[in-house]
Amino acid sequence: MPHARDRLELTTLGHLAKLPNMRRLDGDTKRRLEAQAQVVKALAHPTRLFLVEELSTKEYCVCELTEMVGADMSTVSKHLSMLRAAGIVQSEKRGQQVFYRLQMPCALEFFSCASAVLIGNATESLEAVAD
Repeated sequence: MPHARDRLELTTLGHLAKLPNMRRLDGDTKRRLEAQAQVVKALAHPTRLFLVEELSTKEYCVCELTEMVGADMSTVSKHLSMLRAAGIVQSEKRGQQVFYRLQMPCALEFFSCASAVLIGNATESLEAVAD
């Protein structure tokens, strides 16, 4: 018999389930996670990852980045705008040119983490094949 302090809730399947006092996705937590998701979304494109990688070495003007990416200036500017809105890069207008630099070097940690996941997945796949 469940204790009186234990909560019983009806699940989506219509079963009673005992739910411990667990953390909930409340307003503050949801807003924080949504903000973090925006940063991840800003990084979630190969071109934007390339731009972050290149901007980690030095600042570049949009014209240089456009040539490096091999796309039109409008497309590269949209990618840079997303990165800037997420706070990953910052821009500075000098005369007719706009220069970008990496504002949050910790974004590079994402590369290390993603590589570790890929290596882990590859290792698991190799081990599965070897068995």
